[in-house]
Amino acid sequence: MIGRCLLDTNVVIALFADDPAVLALLQDCEEVFVSSVVLGELYYGAAKSAHAVENTRRIDEFASSIAVLPCTQETARRYGRLKESLLSKGTPIPENDLWIAAHADEHQLTLTSRDDHFRHITSLSLHTC
Repeated sequence: MIGRCLLDTNVVIALFADDPAVLALLQDCEEVFVSSVVLGELYYGAAKSAHAVENTRRIDEFASSIAVLPCTQETARRYGRLKESLLSKGTPIPENDLWIAAHADEHQLTLTSRDDHFRHITSLSLHTC
């Protein structure tokens, strides 16, 4: 059992594609959450796709079926600490991923992702699939 999971964008995309590894992963999660930042990335991808209306509808349905974490002052505080820590070690990661990691840290969630750069955040509970 993984526990309480926060899904990264690449995991949600794999879920939309019925990826067996992600479907199995979700069976091991007690609760599943998504960051509002992940939704933003998904909506951006939908907007630039050839099937924008259909993809946006799918994201809307997904968002209505899952707990979405909004960015708060505490999220921003954790983002700032994480960014400073990573930059001082010379291991920066993409901005949106910092916000997603801050959400996982804030809510003590296991971040589920396919991105290895999250390993630079040693305080983060991470599960890759």
